Amino acid sequence: MSHAPAPHPVDVDVVVIGGGAAGLAAAMSLGRSRRTVRVLDAGEPRNATSPHAHNLLTRDGAPPAGLLAAGRAEVARYGVEVVTARVAAVRVVDAQAQAVEVQTAEVQTAEEAQPPGPDDATREPRFDVVTADGATHRARRLVLATGMRDELPDVPGLADRWGRDALHCPYCHGWEVRDRALAVLATGPRAVHLALLVRQLSADVTLLLHDAFEPSTDEWADLVARDVRVRPGRVTGVRVDDDALTGLVLDGDVVPCDAVFVGSRAVLDDVVDGLGLATTSLDVLGEDLGRAVTVGPTGATSVPGVWAAGNVTGPHHALASSIAAGSLAGAHVNASLVTSDVARARAGA
Repeated sequence: MSHAPAPHPVDVDVVVIGGGAAGLAAAMSLGRSRRTVRVLDAGEPRNATSPHAHNLLTRDGAPPAGLLAAGRAEVARYGVEVVTARVAAVRVVDAQAQAVEVQTAEVQTAEEAQPPGPDDATREPRFDVVTADGATHRARRLVLATGMRDELPDVPGLADRWGRDALHCPYCHGWEVRDRALAVLATGPRAVHLALLVRQLSADVTLLLHDAFEPSTDEWADLVARDVRVRPGRVTGVRVDDDALTGLVLDGDVVPCDAVFVGSRAVLDDVVDGLGLATTSLDVLGEDLGRAVTVGPTGATSVPGVWAAGNVTGPHHALASSIAAGSLAGAHVNASLVTSDVARARAGA
């Protein structure tokens, strides 16, 4: 494989930060397009605590670790490198190979970010990705697929049950707990919608308000109509027996349940702010759900040359949609590189 000469050394065409479903899907699109690709993965996928992945056509019920191992083996067939490493910093490098920190106030919107044309072909940006071990990986393009970290309500013991019987998504985990005693732990007004979704799975559903909000008159009517019990007060702990959730402690009382659904707040990796990427506040019914990287339809971010895919662009992504977003982003990254290669060739660079 060969490329037009670059004005300064380039290690790979693309560095993908994050080796989950979105990152590996992007790497596959790029590898199959004969691009040199390096995936840098810290090994901390969002679904690491879940024993099985669900709602994924043809692989429903597969262990998440097994899916990642299969994905890594597949991309390796196309020459993609997967390196276990934590990214410490990312810098944009200009055509004279001098590092320039990107300032948030100076970034473009995702719609304004365009690949370089013939007039600026020789000033195509490069990216230096520095990992915690001190290594530097230089690339012409970046795909950010770092996902997000779930910030849970401050209830002792809740985080230890995350992904097993403390759950966030009825579509991902609901079937497995159908017809059981289910609770919904409120973090704000969106809990009513979540409780009504969970009610589709079981006739035994309790909404615990957790001092987070007070349902409106219409919301009360909806909950009553669907026989969802509502308990006021604050949850102060979990009850676990034989490594299984059996209840939630509410004002000294125990509300029996076999699983609890609870919303989380999205916390992004530090590399997002380090790159100066534009982000969007996630607000549902006045409830702060964190931030997501702002992207256009192809996954392009506010920084030219950087694409993003998966949960870093919004916590709603399940495995299937993360794979789709990563595959799309990878194809458009390749297209931008083709445009740059043609522009440099025409300019004689």
